[in-house]
This record gives sequence, structure tokens and C-alpha cells, in this order.
Amino acid sequence: MRTLRTFLAVLNLFAVFSSSAFAESSTEIRATDDAGNLLSLNQPSGRIVSLAPHVTELLFAIGAGDQIVGADEFSDYPVAAKKIPRIGRAGALDLERIVALKPDLVIGWGSGNSSAQLAQLRKLGLKIFISEPRQLNDVSSSLRRMGQLSGHGEQAEAAAANFDTGINQLRQRYAHRPQVTVFYEIWDRPLMTVNGQHIISSVLTLCGGSNVFAQLGQLAPTVDVEAVLKAQPQAILGSGSDATRPMWLDDWRRWPRIPAAANGNLFNIPPDLIQRHTPRLLEGATLVCAALEKARPTTPGALTSP
Repeated sequence: MRTLRTFLAVLNLFAVFSSSAFAESSTEIRATDDAGNLLSLNQPSGRIVSLAPHVTELLFAIGAGDQIVGADEFSDYPVAAKKIPRIGRAGALDLERIVALKPDLVIGWGSGNSSAQLAQLRKLGLKIFISEPRQLNDVSSSLRRMGQLSGHGEQAEAAAANFDTGINQLRQRYAHRPQVTVFYEIWDRPLMTVNGQHIISSVLTLCGGSNVFAQLGQLAPTVDVEAVLKAQPQAILGSGSDATRPMWLDDWRRWPRIPAAANGNLFNIPPDLIQRHTPRLLEGATLVCAALEKARPTTPGALTSP
């Protein structure tokens, strides 16, 4: 009888443990994406398809790089990202290839991916999470949410905290500097810039800059030379296709009526450090702040760099 009671007690403990383990493994993971959609997963994702370079970089930053089974053509950072199977470009995805990879999570880019293609992926039953950081704190928020979805919460929190600390340090240093009017040039033909809703504009503001085209409606609007002449920016920042200084940045010297050109305040910022919504944006912001400090007019009583 004692043996039977012992057996039943052990069996009961096993049942309680099994029930507890099952409850833990079946705990629902919920996260709201940047489009306002609530996504639910039964467990952390183990097979992720990234539809944008910044998404791939964010996932590697939180230790989830090995869980990426497919990535867009331009996902090239870190070096290990280049080995991931390709699923097309951000604006032209290979849907059949994505489905064949059997992902349990697809992370897309709100303004970079085709909304029609994202809708098709949803119709095929895939879980879609939209990433569209617009403000600097959206980067740390993205890290935390992706950490939650991928099962890397601790690493994500550490990466997010490090980014926030760096940004806050820059904010404290440059918050009270005299303002500098800035034209940020994405490309020359057509002549493109960013409006006030773009995360690059948030970087300009962080550094004490004022985006001269902040009021325009489009996220990345096309402007003309006459508009730049009228805006009279004190600094012009540009990013080409790679870290090399674009030749068109120095073409502004032909327009000495613009203060930025007259004073030689034409600065190159490597695109991967300023145009990707990732922790490396902290590096880009540091470069932008240093550039604007050089362009900042010296006025009586103005603060100087510590």
C-alpha cells in the first residue's frame, strides 16, 4: 500500500510539473507593430524572414541572427548577414521563396515594402510584423519588441539601454546649442530630402539642427535647387550610395548665395549610419552633431563644446 501511495504521489507531482511546463511553453507572446497591429505568437519565433536591411541588423543586434532564414538583397550587416538566403528586394519580394522557407514570423518595412505584397503574405497565413521607426526612441522600442518575439529579451534590453544612454548623452550635450538650419540631401537626381516625420530629421533635431523641409508632406520628398536657395540652409548634409563622399555634395559650391556653400559647411554622412533605423544610428548621430557644431554660428553668449 505504501508503495502504491508513493507511486501515486510521484505521478501527481509529474502531472503538476507537466501542466506547469505546458502552461509556460504555451504562454502567448503579444506585441504591437509600428502599424498598430497586434501580433500574437504561441512561442518565440525560430524561423524569421527579414524584408529590410534595418530589420536584419536589429535582429543581429539582439542575438537573433541565427534565426533569420531569409533576408532581402541589401541585408549586408553584419558580415554574417550576407550568408542568409535572399528573398528579393524590399520593394520586389519573391513571395514563393518566402513561403517555401516556412517562416513562423515575417518582419516587414512599412514604407519600404509593397503593401500589396505584404497583404498577399498575410492572405497566405504568414505572421507579419511591421517595422517603421520614425523617432529615435523607436529604435530601442523595436529592439525590445523583436527581442520579445524572438526569445532574446535580455540581450534586446541591453542593446536598447545602451542606445538610449548614448542618445541621451548627445541630447544633453547639444540641447542648448544655437540652432543650425539644415538641408539633408538623400540624392541629387532627383534632388531628394526628408520631411519632419523621418527619423533622420529626429537626428537633426537631437543635434540642435532645424530641417528646412520639415513641413513637406512626403516622407522623402523631391525638391528643386530654387527651394534650397530660398531656404538658405547653414549646413548641407548628404549621404551617397556608400561611405564615399558623393561628388554632388560639393556641387553646391556653385551656389555661394547659400550660407552652407559659402562657409564650406558641406558634410558627408555614411548612409548606413544615418539611413538605417538601427543601433548604428548612434554613430551617425554623433557624426551629425559634430558636423553641425562646425557649422554652428558663433554668437555672443553661445555655448561652446565641452
